[in-house]
Parts: sequence; C-alpha cells; structure tokens
Amino acid sequence: MRTRRGLCYPKVMNMRVENRDRVVKRRKMELAGDQVVCRKKSKISPENGGGCDFFDSLPDDLVLSILGKLSSTAGCPADFINVLITCKRLNGLGLHSQVLSKASQKMFAVKAKNWSESSHRFLKLCADAGNVEACYTLGMIRFYCLQNRGSGASLMAKAAISSHASALYSLAVIQFNGSGGSKNDKDLRAGVALCARAAFLGHVDALRELGHCLQDGYGVKQNIAEGRRFLVQANARELAIVLAANPSAVVPRSWLTCNHHHRQTGGGGCPLLSDFGCNVPAPETHPANRFLSEWFSGRGGASPGSGLRLCSHSGCGRPETRRHEFRRCSVCGAVNYCSRACQALDWKLRHKVECTPVERWADEDGENDGNGDDVLNGNEDEVMEES
Repeated sequence: MRTRRGLCYPKVMNMRVENRDRVVKRRKMELAGDQVVCRKKSKISPENGGGCDFFDSLPDDLVLSILGKLSSTAGCPADFINVLITCKRLNGLGLHSQVLSKASQKMFAVKAKNWSESSHRFLKLCADAGNVEACYTLGMIRFYCLQNRGSGASLMAKAAISSHASALYSLAVIQFNGSGGSKNDKDLRAGVALCARAAFLGHVDALRELGHCLQDGYGVKQNIAEGRRFLVQANARELAIVLAANPSAVVPRSWLTCNHHHRQTGGGGCPLLSDFGCNVPAPETHPANRFLSEWFSGRGGASPGSGLRLCSHSGCGRPETRRHEFRRCSVCGAVNYCSRACQALDWKLRHKVECTPVERWADEDGENDGNGDDVLNGNEDEVMEES
C-alpha cells in the first residue's frame, strides 16, 4: 500500500546500475521460444544521468486524468492544441474519448475564418465522445451555416436530451419559427414546452421568451402576472450572472441608474429590473452564436442568402431559413428578430434610441410572397401581434 509519505514508492533518483552500459528500465517483453526479445526501448532522461524517464513511467490513466482537467478548464482552442503538439504520447492520449468528453465550452470557440475540414472532424470527434457542448456547437453550425438541417437538429436534440439549456432554447426557436420548413411547420406548443424546460435550467433567454409567451398568450394560455414573474426572474438571473463573473469588482453607478420616465403598460405588476433597476452590460455571447455572426458577416455582407435576413440582435447570429421567417418591428419595420427574447434585448441595448415611427412601410420586394410576415411591436412591454 502506498502511503502519503511515499515510503513504499520506488526510489527512482537512487536507481543506478553498477555496469553503466546496462540500465534497468521498464520494457515490453515477449517470450519467443527460448529467446527473450525486447520490443521497445525506454528513453533515458539526460538530466538524471541515465536514470529512468519520469514521464514515460506515468500510467496512462493518470495522464488522461490530467488532460481531462486541462480540457475542462481550457480558455481557448490554442490552450489544448499546444499540449497535443508537445509529444507523440500527449497527442495520442489527448484525443481519447475520456478527455474530449470533458472539453469546455471555450475550447470549441473556433473562429469562422479558421473553419476547415479538420475543425469539423475535431468537433465531430468530441460530439461522438458524448460532449454536449460539441453537440450543440456543431449542431448550430450544421443547421444554419452548412444548411444540413436534419443532422444539425439531431445533434442539438442529442444535447437537449442531456439537459443542455442552450440546445433546448435553440430547438424552441426552431419550433416557434418553423425553421428549415414552411410556416405551417410551426409548433408553438412544442416551442413553449422546450422553453419551459430551458427556463427551469436557468437559461436567461428562455426565461425571457417564456415570460413574453405567457403575457401574449403565444402558444400557451395567457397569464400576464405569471409572464411578468418570469421576466423579473430573467433580469434578476442576468444580474446574478454578471455579479458572479466579477465577484470582487465594484458595481459601477451606471448599472444602478434609475429610469423615472418609464411608462409601464398593461396595468399593475412588479416592474422589470432592466427598466427600473440594473442596466447590466450585455451577457457574453455563446461561441456558437459568435460563430454564426462571423460566418455570415464574412459572406456577402451579412446576408445568409437571397432575400434572407439575419436576426438584428448582435448577440444572436441566427439567419432565416426561408423568406419572411422572422418577425419585424411594427414601428419602424427596419429590424427583425428570431424571437421575442432577442427583440427585448436589442430594444434595451440599441434599438430603443434608433426606432423611428413611419407612416407606412412595405416589404422589400413589395409583397409578402404569401408567407404572412409576422410583426412585433417596438416596445418590449407591449404585446406581440401577427399579421
């Protein structure tokens, strides 16, 4: 039994051989008849004066445990890649499923300009190892960027089954918009159910989306008070995430700016924190959404295709999969959003000062092509309408 003091460990530093031409090492041996054949020669560490190589003496399970800890705390893809290229053994063990299954979200933050077939294979390898972040990221890329709708949705569903909140919310957005199909493929009740599951896991955008659905009676029976409660929870959790990310930071006075000129609509109820309390900075964008934004901004001037539009919220990156899929602001008609959550965030961060009422606005091509373009109001507290 090995003790903490290490009394039973072999004294590697004192391992010497009287005959310097022969060094005692661990070898892979096999018996072939009457002859013993050496299959592999161990390396000799020059620093130890011909002693045993400490790295080669480490068991594989210990190295895998160290690599797994590294992959789970990696801050960027380069942190992990620099370890893989160190030596042949680390390169081999670094691609083990036990290591890839623990990889962190930031390890998949590949830039769209660096996307290649090898990046695709690596994400696929991580997804096959059971990494839910890899399943979600690759699913988003395949569904929206590579237009492989079935495979992308399957990967997101695989992550959603493992209670990945972002995957659940993304599938809800797909159901709300009927993405990848026609307008008749919308399933509002399924979208609300997926949103409720993601909200239960604490997803801020899902909480905000569910709150608007309840307030508007969109896919669920209208309950204004309950919807208002979910909106307050979304803002409170958003503030908690910011404070948790900066535990020792001093809260700037601008975060606690009170807006006395806000006009509350819809009668009484608890005011939203974003309206009356804390104007916290924008949350960090998920690597998958950042990839979508970079992908389409570098291809044809932020256009995902002929007649297709991107969500106007800068932190989203989702494109339309058919014409007039997203709903647009009923006041100015200049912006469009994939969800009410994106509309509420963009209104607070940017569009509130840019929205200008117009007497009449028409479609870009002068007609709706029979799709019935949806409309939403500019104020995030007003109800959503469909044309």
